Amino acid sequence: MYKLLNSHMFMKNSSSSVLSGHRKLAIIVELFVTATHPFCLWAIFKMVVLAASIITKTGKALVSRQFVDMTRIRVEGLLSAFPKLVGIEKQHTYVETENVRYVYQPIESLYLLLVTNKQSNILEDLETLRLLSKLVPEYSPSLDEEGICKMAFELIFAFDEVICLGHKENLTVPLVTKYCEMESHEEKLHLLVRQSKINDTKDKMKQKASEIDKSKIEKSRGDKGGLTSLNSSGLGRLDNGFSKMGISGGGGGGFGSGSIHGLDVDLEYPKPKGPSSVDAPAHAPAKGLGMQLGKTQKTNRFLESLRAEGEVILEDVSANTSLSKVSAAVVPTDPVTLCIEEKINVTLKRDGGLSNFEVQGTLSLQILNRDDGFIQVQIDTGDNAGLQFKTHPNINRELFSNQNILGLKDPSRPFPTSQTGDAAGVGLLKWRMQSTNESLVPLSINCWPSVSGGETYVSIEYEASSQFDLHNVLILIPLPALRDPPNVRQVDGEGSYDPRRSCLVWSILLIDSSNRNGSMEFVVRAADSSAFFPINVEFTSARTFAEVTVVQIIALKGGAPPKHSSRVQLLTDNYQVV
Repeated sequence: MYKLLNSHMFMKNSSSSVLSGHRKLAIIVELFVTATHPFCLWAIFKMVVLAASIITKTGKALVSRQFVDMTRIRVEGLLSAFPKLVGIEKQHTYVETENVRYVYQPIESLYLLLVTNKQSNILEDLETLRLLSKLVPEYSPSLDEEGICKMAFELIFAFDEVICLGHKENLTVPLVTKYCEMESHEEKLHLLVRQSKINDTKDKMKQKASEIDKSKIEKSRGDKGGLTSLNSSGLGRLDNGFSKMGISGGGGGGFGSGSIHGLDVDLEYPKPKGPSSVDAPAHAPAKGLGMQLGKTQKTNRFLESLRAEGEVILEDVSANTSLSKVSAAVVPTDPVTLCIEEKINVTLKRDGGLSNFEVQGTLSLQILNRDDGFIQVQIDTGDNAGLQFKTHPNINRELFSNQNILGLKDPSRPFPTSQTGDAAGVGLLKWRMQSTNESLVPLSINCWPSVSGGETYVSIEYEASSQFDLHNVLILIPLPALRDPPNVRQVDGEGSYDPRRSCLVWSILLIDSSNRNGSMEFVVRAADSSAFFPINVEFTSARTFAEVTVVQIIALKGGAPPKHSSRVQLLTDNYQVV
């Protein structure tokens, strides 16, 4: 477009060096009319990504975002034709037809698919596909049909950030996540103003309610004069009792004095905001709830103040626990689930070197129905010379040693079933690895505190191994006792100060090939270098040290094996720099 504009202006003005404003406007209008011709638009956008989709193995579209004008029938036809073009034994990541090219990547039981023109740059398409494959797990932890459909709109917004008019934007996963959050200072200010108005309205509502209650009490006193005479007689007897120091009494005197004494106690708790608070609780003894309501309001205010200070309330913990149990109950969706999990324990020295490195892994099986328990699991242990494998006592060790098949010693018995909320399952295989090789460490941390004047300048940096992509990385640096938060001058990621734990939390959403190295610098008051240790590290990864994979599920009673899924994760158990 720009080349066409320049050439057009050169040809139009070869005889004159300066154009008038009207002439420039006429040339721009002429070029715009020419460029909006359908043929010219096709020429401009011919090398583009037509659509980015997530489909099932059968070609059912779960999420699809089109970047050119295409009808729904056309899109569904292209997506439904894709599974027929993919061969079973082909190792390619693309397939071509007469009109379009499919660039795809399997994601468990789904396909992440880009539909492009044949004239598009295949290298750029592969780079776009790689970035989208990292974004999908960020927005949909459950990579199945239900999870993708639940997070459909979030995935579409993320696709729009990566691809603009069919071309890839130069972005990373953290940037896309930040742009999709769409934080706005004006929005925060608007929410604060709205919350302030809500609080003012609540205060006015409480004041109005107390005034209404007072008017009702006064009205009831006007209707029933007996209550007034009773109160007056009770007050007289109460005065006489106090004067004679004989508070206990019987009959009507006891009732009058007891009721008035109860009112005096109750007045200490709920203080009405009306002009007169003497007559307001007179209605409380009839219901027997005056003192309880006062205590509840005072308790609620106390709990709210604790929540504002960051304390964890038992009610909140129980509510969160129940919610977590409900959410955990829907985790297993397939009849058979295999979980490969490793926990890493690392102790790094602050001056360099490795003090401890240990990896403990388990392969667990979770079965929902008893009829699906008559199975055997064939695995591939890979080239893991440094690992020590150990099977469960009920597993046939000879079968595992010869054929890498995990099965019970008694084939007539099924594997035990697990409860829906039990995420651990039944352990089948364990392994353990210890090493002193520092190159195996997934994440190395270097911390350099230096004192200058009355301040301590701390420079901390990380270096990640190229073998792992780390998710949800948290680096917790302890701090000395501070009055003010530390001054963070530079950070790759996000840094936040936790005053209750007196530590600085350095969080990185994802560490991959784009950010294998990072650093943070902050300043605090003068302190000893030992005050910034030990540094605790937390992260997860979808890759493990042991190259253990599930090959197949073997049904012992014949027929097709039950549907199964696999989960692989690496967790930190105790990861420190001391």
